[in-house]
Amino acid sequence: MTTPRVTIKDVAARAGVSKGAVSLAFNHKPGLSQATRERIFAAARELGWSPNLTARSLSSSRVDVVGLAICRPARMLGLEPFYMEFVSGVESVLTEHSCSLLLRLVRNLEEEIGLQESWWRGRQVGGSILVDFRADDPRVAAVERLGMPVVAVGHPSLTGGLTSVWTDDATAVREAVRYLAALGHRRIARVGGAAGLGHTVMRTAAFDGAARSVGLAGAWQVATDYSGEAGARATRSLLATAPPDRPTAIVYDNDIMAVAGLAVAAEMGLKVPDDVSLLAWDDSQLCRITHPPLSAMSHDVHGFGAEAARTLFGVIMRKGPGSHPVPTPVLTPRGSTAPPSV
Repeated sequence: MTTPRVTIKDVAARAGVSKGAVSLAFNHKPGLSQATRERIFAAARELGWSPNLTARSLSSSRVDVVGLAICRPARMLGLEPFYMEFVSGVESVLTEHSCSLLLRLVRNLEEEIGLQESWWRGRQVGGSILVDFRADDPRVAAVERLGMPVVAVGHPSLTGGLTSVWTDDATAVREAVRYLAALGHRRIARVGGAAGLGHTVMRTAAFDGAARSVGLAGAWQVATDYSGEAGARATRSLLATAPPDRPTAIVYDNDIMAVAGLAVAAEMGLKVPDDVSLLAWDDSQLCRITHPPLSAMSHDVHGFGAEAARTLFGVIMRKGPGSHPVPTPVLTPRGSTAPPSV
């Protein structure tokens, strides 16, 4: 027996509204309260109904809006050079397509899943860029269920069957540790990012493996929230250890924490790089304006964002390179790293 096809009339009846209200909700038109919109979207989810978006989005040569949701506090995002450069790269490609970026900050993955669903069902975006993947990330199944075109910024081991672009963070971490060890450092610390993020887990494992391979006398890792404040606290704790057990080199997972670490070293009367070497990540302009300028694992973040956007258009148009890595961060030595003095 054939199952009756669900229609807009069925959704309207389930939500207790008119067919016109359903149309307003899915076309993102004014005239409805947010509560009514959410009730309509919930009814559509329960019935498995959506407007015929797939044909429009995948066959059209024009995409007007691309979505990007980031799970970071607004204040931190404004100070984080990585995302400013990444968004700049995305925008550079969207401009070529006369397309706009719809950027939203969310509190957790559940909120993002609801947002992506609302964007897609409401015809607000032609596709989305997904970032900051976790292990067993629930967004993979959610966007696949929706049939929503996305590009995942993350290693394929984290992004399931989604088209993805990523950097080889593990190789970069190993290069950083080998470089510092080659300078003569035997006690190296890492101030990492949020422990739950997939790329943090990969960097952590790579750091441990590299430390063992070069036979470090001491290796420490501290997880943070990427903020300057957290980077400063972690650095202060690491450098409070008395010699000879104190780390002589510290690797940071972003530039803002490395800059904060440089300030903490000065605060504690330590000279960089004589007493402690510091190595940043991403190599934003912050690394060049400090004294001494910060050595870094240099990464073309603007190009990364641009490649993510180009790949998304490939997904939408059903053509393009598919999943692929972008260039691995490479070491750029500057004045903040040198052989240890003791």
